[in-house]
Amino acid sequence: MPHLLRTALGTLVVAAALGVAGCTSADRDVAGPSPSPTQTGDASTEASPTTSPSPDADGAPRPFGAITPDTIRSAPNTVVFDGGLAVEQNSLAARAAERLTADGRDDAARAAELIAERPVALWLGDGHDDAALVDEITDYLVAAELQDATPVFVTYAVPDRDCGNYSAGGLAADDYSAWNQLVADTLRGHRAVVIVEPDSLGMLTRCPDLADERLPLIRQSVAAFADAGVPAYLDGGNSNWVPPREMAERLEQAGIDRARGFYTNVASFYPVDDERAYAERVSELTDDSRYVIDVSRNGQGWRGTWCNPEGAGLGQDPHVTGGSKGLDAFLWVKTPGISDGTCNGGPPAGEWWPSFAEGLVERRRE
Repeated sequence: MPHLLRTALGTLVVAAALGVAGCTSADRDVAGPSPSPTQTGDASTEASPTTSPSPDADGAPRPFGAITPDTIRSAPNTVVFDGGLAVEQNSLAARAAERLTADGRDDAARAAELIAERPVALWLGDGHDDAALVDEITDYLVAAELQDATPVFVTYAVPDRDCGNYSAGGLAADDYSAWNQLVADTLRGHRAVVIVEPDSLGMLTRCPDLADERLPLIRQSVAAFADAGVPAYLDGGNSNWVPPREMAERLEQAGIDRARGFYTNVASFYPVDDERAYAERVSELTDDSRYVIDVSRNGQGWRGTWCNPEGAGLGQDPHVTGGSKGLDAFLWVKTPGISDGTCNGGPPAGEWWPSFAEGLVERRRE
């Protein structure tokens, strides 16, 4: 069956279930935590996207949605990220580049274009109605399937998001469960990876009273994605936040036994060596869970604050790794170039900040 037809049929199935969910959207900003130094990285490269499916050993095209609930944890990372990482054509960076070009701001436009050319995760938040949410997800699935690559999505609508900080918001608990189920149903049968609720587990250190409600919600989310055959990664904080054993306990309570694994360093700036050492310890404590690391802005290491730090630079280009130890991929989860919040002269969280984007590009890790 042609890929686009398969996508259309999947969307019709999901559309029939639209009455079950609450509202949603793309806030696309994350708050992050605390400090650390320099960086090295895995030099592995991702598979190059093509316009047709890659064949199995017998020459037949690999099907989309080949991951099952039973293989989510055990599948090779090249299957989880089949075809490499997809690039969103209508990303925040791409739209910023168009605006800046129209305004004659050539240097700022070039910085946005460089970011737009690379795979960046698509954030889904709490600002659209159900139909708009399905449209947003489906548009990216179609584009990714044309690239024969895997799109990465981020859910960001958990109740009491960010503990009321710069990215405060989120849905009510009942609405969140239905919203998350709609996301899972829309992704069912397609290649996709989900980064589940950045900071949701790390922030429990700051807001422990949320744990009784939040942990079951995250566990329910993981189950929905697992049942849909969608590999999910849970919040693993970063190397300078929650101790590995304590984070492992939270991950277990949040249902990591049914997830692909966890992620670290989302929206933060810590070097890869620190993150890998920390993540390997958490992996050992969670039955060898796999993990991914956000390298979107860690090219210059820790700069003294998590919020719009001066001197930050882009990290290495996002790519699927050689799969050594527990590491699946280096990703750009946080969108480089958007503000962390109204700190250090920045605009509100989630808005494009041209001068900050230029600085990230100028100081990028080569």
